[in-house]
Amino acid sequence: MVGITAYGAYVPLYRLSREAIARGGRGEKAICNFDEDSITMAAAAAIDCLTGVERQTVDGLYFATTTSPYKEKSGATIVAMAADLKQEALTADFAHSLRAGTSALMSAIDAVKAGSAKKVMVTASDCRLGLPGTAYEQNFGDGAGALLIGDSNVIATIEASYSVYSEIQDVWRADGDTFIRSWEDRFTTTHGYLAVVGGAVSGLMKKTGLKPGDFAKVVLYTPDARRSADLAKKLGFDPKTQLQNPFFNDMGSTGTALPLMLLAAALEEAKAGDRILLASYGNGSDAFVLQVTDQIAKIKARRGMKGHLASKKVMDDYKQYLIWRGILPIEPRKETVAFISAPALWRERDANLRLHGVKCKACGTIQYPPQRVCTKCHTKDQFEPYRLSDKKAKIFTFSMDYITYPVLERPVVTNTIDFDGGGRMQCYLTDREAEQVKCGLPVEMSFRKLFVRDGIHNYFWKSIPLRT
Repeated sequence: MVGITAYGAYVPLYRLSREAIARGGRGEKAICNFDEDSITMAAAAAIDCLTGVERQTVDGLYFATTTSPYKEKSGATIVAMAADLKQEALTADFAHSLRAGTSALMSAIDAVKAGSAKKVMVTASDCRLGLPGTAYEQNFGDGAGALLIGDSNVIATIEASYSVYSEIQDVWRADGDTFIRSWEDRFTTTHGYLAVVGGAVSGLMKKTGLKPGDFAKVVLYTPDARRSADLAKKLGFDPKTQLQNPFFNDMGSTGTALPLMLLAAALEEAKAGDRILLASYGNGSDAFVLQVTDQIAKIKARRGMKGHLASKKVMDDYKQYLIWRGILPIEPRKETVAFISAPALWRERDANLRLHGVKCKACGTIQYPPQRVCTKCHTKDQFEPYRLSDKKAKIFTFSMDYITYPVLERPVVTNTIDFDGGGRMQCYLTDREAEQVKCGLPVEMSFRKLFVRDGIHNYFWKSIPLRT
């Protein structure tokens, strides 16, 4: 029996008021902080999905996005490192289509069915840009979703699937483009979204013999606030009782990640016996029938969609948003380091990406960064790796810098934190308000982007105030 064994999601803390983008705008859209991107969000969703899961049992990780920071370099390997998966885990990137998330999902299902893996993590993440002043700018939100596929302790079985492809020039972004391009709305909606997703869902129901009334919930990708409701009604579903809330006014349309995020939200409310229909869109559609099992009641609580949507900071500074996204140029940062070293990044990858410290085998002292000599008992080379990324901490001391990063973030907060259970680390504090920073403030770790230099995206861990 193959299906979903765990789910997770990530919605950035910051939301931009649509009123700040255009007068009369309704609701909010989720936006990445300046140090977030599709890779960091996918890592956060993966870690949320891994709540209560032994990470060394995961055999693979797939990463789906249309907005990878790299054109030639795997993002899945970075996500797998941040999630602290075993080194022999299979990693693969799925790209260039809004349907990439469900394409990865189908591949994961096939891998588990074939026996080449027992558990495969599917992550999907997007941070798309609409041209300023367009409806896309208002509609697009940032976020990530994750599903763990396996053949034991399944919370929702995959009963059937049906796929179609459609070659249509509706929404695209060519090499070198910053913003999404599209054709006229009536054409893209009528001959694209409504026809293609409608055809996939109708084909799936014909294949399985199921009717609209057989489903407790229908999860549909939606490009805007009303299209999924229009489609659901056209297909015979009741939008008010069966259609999963797309959270459009809360976060916007999150592209490749949206089907997985909305499925995670549906599973948060599901009970044993519920049948769920899932359908994606992007030059075609993948449609699935899922059956919720009694294992759903045993899944360990996680932040998921509910927790992330409830934890937010709404901002009205449109100019700041444009700066964070690199749309509005700012004075270049004056660098103190002339170059970045690939060998140094490689040597420190466990400490920097997995956030591994060490634990002394003799006295149990935890240290970060990893050392050869224990600071307490002075034993040499007697350590074992110790993961700190999933540990809570408190600020021991901090400093505020009002000169560095004068526009992106002022002040820059550097803090020294003490981890619960032992270990001390110095890092940046992000997603914070300066007035809330104090000694003793509870924090958690978040995988973030430090800077980009020579085309290399340098990732590390920062602390953030606990999201509640």
